[in-house]
Amino acid sequence: MVIGCCFICVFAVLINKVFLDIRVVGFIGGSVVLPCSSAKRDLKPQDMNVVWRDKDSENVYDLINGEAFVEQQFQRYKNRAQTFPDEYRRGNFSVKLINLTHTDAGEFNCLITHSSDSKHQTVWLVINGM
Repeated sequence: MVIGCCFICVFAVLINKVFLDIRVVGFIGGSVVLPCSSAKRDLKPQDMNVVWRDKDSENVYDLINGEAFVEQQFQRYKNRAQTFPDEYRRGNFSVKLINLTHTDAGEFNCLITHSSDSKHQTVWLVINGM
């Protein structure tokens, strides 16, 4: 009985993890939007920190206190990763990745933190036309 209950709990956690991940499909040379948003609205961007990392934990894009901080951005993403500043107040911290290459495929992680909450989102990028 205890083993069955443990199995159900582990299964529920795994199912929850699978459904929280998002899959995005792009094409070589094209662009995609990697979604990441907070359920909270009317946010003060100056109270927000958002970090985007790729499968190798390389810096894709950072927002520190609501401002772009690209000094530590990994070279491969310079001039290729863009955000939507007009959307920050609505909780949208998605990143547009342009000029896709086959090496972009894989896992991307977005972490949103602010004074009262935090959220982690995983996005899987699949590149077609490889």
